[in-house]
Amino acid sequence: MKTKPTSTSSGSAKLIVTDKAGRKKASAPASQMTPAQFHIGRILVPVDFSEHSQKALRYALAFAKQFGAEVTLVHIVEQMVYPGDWMYPPLAVTDFATEKRAEMISRLQALDAGSGVKTQHIVRLGRAWQEIGEIAEEMKSDLIILATHGYTGLKHVLLGSVAEKIVRHAPCPVLSVRPDERDFV
Repeated sequence: MKTKPTSTSSGSAKLIVTDKAGRKKASAPASQMTPAQFHIGRILVPVDFSEHSQKALRYALAFAKQFGAEVTLVHIVEQMVYPGDWMYPPLAVTDFATEKRAEMISRLQALDAGSGVKTQHIVRLGRAWQEIGEIAEEMKSDLIILATHGYTGLKHVLLGSVAEKIVRHAPCPVLSVRPDERDFV
C-alpha cells in the first residue's frame, strides 16, 4: 500500500491510498487523514520504590513535561492475612499502615523532588491492582505508567502479575515499562 498526496481541481489536498499494483483503494480529504491531537492531563504512576518503578516514574515525568500534565504517585500497602490469622483481626497491619503513611508520602515526595512537574502523592491500604484502578477512575487519569518486573514462567505463576491485572482492569490506557528493554526516555 502506498499513500500519496494529490490536489483536486478545487485546490484542496487529498490523500489517495493505492495497492502494489497501483489500484486506488481509498481516498479522503487530507484534513480527515491527519492524526488527531491528544491531550494527557493526568498521569498515574504506581510506585513500590524499586528501581523498576523509578524507571516508570522517569517516563511519567518526561511525558508530564511534554504534555504539561500532572503526575500522581501512588503507593499501595498490601494487607497480608496469613492462615491462622482468623483468630486475630488484622488491626495490627492497619495500624502499621496508618503510622507509616506519613513516611511513605515523604518517600514519594523525595522521588520527584526538583522535577518541576506538578505532583500529588497517595498512599492507600488494599490490593494494589484494585486500588490503582479505583484511583485512576476517581481522578479521571488519562494514562497509567507502570513498571513490570518481567517475571515469566514459574515466578509469574507463583507471584502473579499486578501489572497484568492493572492492564486488564484499568479505566484508561496503560504504558508498561519493562526493566531491560530499550529506552526512549
